[in-house]
Amino acid sequence: MSALEKLAESVLLPGFGGTTAPDWLRRRIGEGLGGVVLFGRNVVDDEQVAALTAGLRSEREDVIIGIDEEGGDVTRLDVATGSFVPGPLALGSAGDPALTTEVAAALGERLAACGVTVNLAPCADLTLTPEDPIIGVRAFGSSPAIAAEHVAAYISGLQQYGVAACAKHFPGHGAATEDSHLSLPTLPRTEQELRAVELVPFTAAIKAGTRAIMCGHLVVPPWGTAPATLNPKALTDVLRGELGFTGAVITDALDMGAVAGAFGNNAGIPGAAVGALIAGADALCIGGQAFDASVLDEITAAIVAAVQDGSLSEERLTEASQRAFQLRTPPVTTAIKPVDLELGLRAARQALRIHGRPRPGGPTLVVDVESTPSIAAGPMPWGLGRHLTWFEPGSQALRNPERDEILKAAKEFDTVVIVTREAHRHPHVRSLLESLGDLDFIHVETGTPGADLGSPPRIDTFSGSRVSMIAAAEWLASHG
Repeated sequence: MSALEKLAESVLLPGFGGTTAPDWLRRRIGEGLGGVVLFGRNVVDDEQVAALTAGLRSEREDVIIGIDEEGGDVTRLDVATGSFVPGPLALGSAGDPALTTEVAAALGERLAACGVTVNLAPCADLTLTPEDPIIGVRAFGSSPAIAAEHVAAYISGLQQYGVAACAKHFPGHGAATEDSHLSLPTLPRTEQELRAVELVPFTAAIKAGTRAIMCGHLVVPPWGTAPATLNPKALTDVLRGELGFTGAVITDALDMGAVAGAFGNNAGIPGAAVGALIAGADALCIGGQAFDASVLDEITAAIVAAVQDGSLSEERLTEASQRAFQLRTPPVTTAIKPVDLELGLRAARQALRIHGRPRPGGPTLVVDVESTPSIAAGPMPWGLGRHLTWFEPGSQALRNPERDEILKAAKEFDTVVIVTREAHRHPHVRSLLESLGDLDFIHVETGTPGADLGSPPRIDTFSGSRVSMIAAAEWLASHG
């Protein structure tokens, strides 16, 4: 491998399949590949992740090991159980930045024990529109000032253990109504609006010392037609020039439809990689899918060709590699401990918001009405039924029942609880709730709350995490 090829590979962060690293990946790391991004498909438990990262580090000590561990609905370490901490919107509802710092520090300590060097969190986005399909509970709220305070608090806690924070998705995804995993969203903002709203949490993240920022795949019309990931105005002029960020810029996954699609299916990933480097990105995340060596070969070849034809300067590539290198610092050495739910439960309890006058009483029929999780979150255990039936003996749990099944079962219970995830965004859920007629029930909403649907008493948890569901079950059982 030539020196230029090694330089090109030093900025790449691919994903891979399985819970052990394939031989080709270990070999490439030894040759200088920048690092990897871990996903739920790579996780069994903390001990296995620690062994996996130790194996990667044995190939080269300074490998970057990233993970997408936001807590709440977007979890990788707890993909099999649900997160041990509530997500950002719940922390924003709890309203205590010091508590956010505690939660993030617990997350940082756990990631450090697992050998992770950079966490692709927190979201510095805002929750701005009910139609938003991808951010929702992943943001700390809709107020720029309040969200900024929590973003800074999260970064402070996470980085205590040497794990680099990565604020995302610059310049802010929350006002978009399309999912950039699938298509290219446009952010309907003027530059003045951006500075007053979206950029406020990112400015706070920079002041708090975030070591990385992730750019989002979305178009800001005043900056031109290219998405921020491929846009020098966004990354070089605004993020670095205006906001003064000096850390590493990591791209959102380049295999996402918003950017790869513009260049044509999988062949578009190499084109997006070159475009992102030219725009000012430093580390290229290509981890949404499980790739093999042939895809890395294509990306590396495209970067080398771009340097050779002059479209990408070698100086810019060297600068990107040097900035990415900052993310390779091994985290603080700390031991793996059993997961402790108490801190997460304290935050989840504080986040609960009660509307109307829920009057639970004794054994309960609890109905979990699932809707498809966002692509960012992916499948994980969700629902209140398994928890409430434990707290309230004699209760019954139904999952995704038809209307008639609910009405029939409800005759045997004085209390009915129906649990949803962003009911306002899913027609089948709204239709089911509206079809229940005069049935009295308590609505538990685990996502971003929307408009009242029939105005039943409602409990908002702002997260579908394990601890948020336990907190809601506790409240229902204790108020019965």
